[in-house]
Amino acid sequence: MRFLRRTLLCALSATAIVGTATPAHAAVNPVTASPYLYSWGRTINPVDVMRQTGVKSFTLAFVLSDGGCNPKWDGNQELSSKSALINQIRGAGGEIVPSFGGWSGNKLGDRCSSASALAGAYQKVIDAFRLTAIDIDIENTEFHNPSSQDKVLGALKIVKDRNPGVRTVITMGTAKSGPDADGQRLIRRARELGSNVDVWTLMPFNFGGGNMVNDTISAVDNLRSRLSSTFGYSAAEAYRRSGISSMNGKTDQNETVTAANYKSMRDYAARNHLGRFTFWALNRDFGNCGAAGSNCSGINQGTYEFTRVTAGYTG
Repeated sequence: MRFLRRTLLCALSATAIVGTATPAHAAVNPVTASPYLYSWGRTINPVDVMRQTGVKSFTLAFVLSDGGCNPKWDGNQELSSKSALINQIRGAGGEIVPSFGGWSGNKLGDRCSSASALAGAYQKVIDAFRLTAIDIDIENTEFHNPSSQDKVLGALKIVKDRNPGVRTVITMGTAKSGPDADGQRLIRRARELGSNVDVWTLMPFNFGGGNMVNDTISAVDNLRSRLSSTFGYSAAEAYRRSGISSMNGKTDQNETVTAANYKSMRDYAARNHLGRFTFWALNRDFGNCGAAGSNCSGINQGTYEFTRVTAGYTG
């Protein structure tokens, strides 16, 4: 569902060794306001972005299967390939959350044979980077396959049991009316399996047109209602466990999310204290640069304008 996830994946190069990452910065919550940073397109120096925008955390995409039950960046780069990048971010006072999945590539939830094996793959990344949070961007085959859904949820329960301090995020597509049938099943099974997901984040776009602000609000309000009815959360608690992962500029279906739209979404998120507010992707947070793609939002906007709006969100 993300723009250009169907294109060939390329890796961001770095050369440090896994395990040398500095300890996580407890003062930085990597979940709340963490724009996605991917390894294609325009080269981004995250430390420069931090200085220019005030953003403190990044969602690094994507951890995928190497063909088996072994995690690699983009499915083909060793975990160590981003150690230097992560150390740079942490050295500047920031933090990261890795994103497992996405639209393209081999999904660990499909390739691992069991929930325990999948939990082991997640744990390998948690241990490598001493993480305080992980994001499971469940799309395509992982999302539409009940067996894969159950493995993901079972693995997250194991991760929580082993790492009580690690926050877990599920990011998924949505209809304007909230989670679709697959999303509803995922939420229901999370309760049945005791997965204790911390934040359920919707990707409110690719609706085929409409008012992007109103449709986003409708989707999240309905997610909130479903979380309340499924888990017994109060409205306030359900909102805290809900999130928005929008897209800057033109979407896959040529919808437009303007900076003003995104600010309105931010204001809605702040009123309801949503647990996560982010967008896809920092690499294309540039305007007046032509058609939408890996380097450009496809709209008139300021450089890092969406990142600046995200940086000001505190939950």
